[in-house]
Amino acid sequence: MDLKDYLRVLRQRWVLITVTTLLTVAVAALVTITATPQYQSTARLFVSTPSTATDGQLQSGGQFSQQRVKSYATLIKGEEVARRVADRLNLDEDPSVLMSKISTSVELDTVVLSVSVQDPSAERAQELTQTVAQVFTDYVRELETPEGQLDAPVKASIVDRATVASTPISPQPVRNLGLGFVLGLLLGAGLAVLREVLDNRIRSLDDITGVSGQDVPLLGNIFYDKDAVSQPLLRGLPSHHPRLEAFRVLRTNLSFVDPGAEHKVYVVSSALPGEGKSSTTTNLAQMLADGGQRVLLIEADLRRPRAAQYLNVESGVGVTTILLGRVELDDAIQPISANFDFLASGRVPPNPAELLQSAEMRKLLAQARAEYDVVLIDAPPLLPVTDAALLASVTDGALVIIRHGSTTTEQYASSLDRLAAVDARLCGAIVTMSPQPKRRAGGYGYGYGYGYGYGYGPETQPGSRAERKRDKKARRQNADESA
Repeated sequence: MDLKDYLRVLRQRWVLITVTTLLTVAVAALVTITATPQYQSTARLFVSTPSTATDGQLQSGGQFSQQRVKSYATLIKGEEVARRVADRLNLDEDPSVLMSKISTSVELDTVVLSVSVQDPSAERAQELTQTVAQVFTDYVRELETPEGQLDAPVKASIVDRATVASTPISPQPVRNLGLGFVLGLLLGAGLAVLREVLDNRIRSLDDITGVSGQDVPLLGNIFYDKDAVSQPLLRGLPSHHPRLEAFRVLRTNLSFVDPGAEHKVYVVSSALPGEGKSSTTTNLAQMLADGGQRVLLIEADLRRPRAAQYLNVESGVGVTTILLGRVELDDAIQPISANFDFLASGRVPPNPAELLQSAEMRKLLAQARAEYDVVLIDAPPLLPVTDAALLASVTDGALVIIRHGSTTTEQYASSLDRLAAVDARLCGAIVTMSPQPKRRAGGYGYGYGYGYGYGYGPETQPGSRAERKRDKKARRQNADESA
């Protein structure tokens, strides 16, 4: 992923980032509200050695004191000091508890040692700090006094007594909420990127070509339309409707598949149900017929047929009836519109796979090929059953439907494996339910075969400036010729 990919992820998954940030800030606020206030009191100790006569001895003594201070910073937090403080104040708590409350710091290049104690009570924090300082001065004198002597070469003196704090040192609401906000942003951005990396749903042209390769064309991109649920077919839509234009592009692109063949037979399938296979096949058949080709749509989904329901025609007589030898193909075909005929599935049989790979099915397809320019076969999904792969192996190939944002790369790859297992040809892919394209050229949504990313340049965009110039020039030439 490059910088543009990260920016795209942040823009697309801003809801996740916002929710994560708000939750983190809420947790930080809850922790701040429920936390017990802690007060801190601090005392300062000065470590010195007996004064000497010469400057060299003074310098040596100062260096000795600085070295001692570093050790005292550790000793003052030890168990012995905590135990003596507990005994002096008659505390019932374990010395280890008091040890966890003591903190020290040494000012750089000085012999000043600061000791602090935190406690929920400001008065008790001051008392503990002062007692720790007093106990430690006595402890230093005991440690540093040589055996048989009365004076120690190093002395620790209290120079700043502990005072009662007026405000708690923690919690700090502003700091906690600020840290929660920053942490929430980082966590949300990390989750967004992680989700993007783990999300293997097909959303772009690169996702498709990464599985099928550059040599498999993207034939069409059917945009999402909320009205398609109640009106799956193109009937009644205005001529400039985006869905109609998308199917016109699909029809044009399909004409470049096997351009020299006069009669074509294609199986249309998908990886799983619910990807718009039947409605897309039906609309494509109608669009091809509107373009002047004689088209036959065969409903070969003998398990869950839907095309007859979309077309609102009788489905009791069809493929299964012909395969059983009860009727002829011409008798079972139902005309839908000019150049558009339909062959229903017939009754759902108990053995669809056996019927579809039978010799009678091959005869049916051969007869349909001879009588029509294009035959589209609405087949079951590729992954649940083998019907579509079997049909694709005896036809010109398969057109695979991919639902934008739903079909995964693994499902698409498995579908191609099913086709490859029977030496069936993949003629192209069709994306359904993709977002509407943006107005700017090259925007997301054009990459599926309706603009950049699919062999189209700006001069071939519908309604582009270059196209208008060509039309204007052609009209001028026609006018001159007529004159």
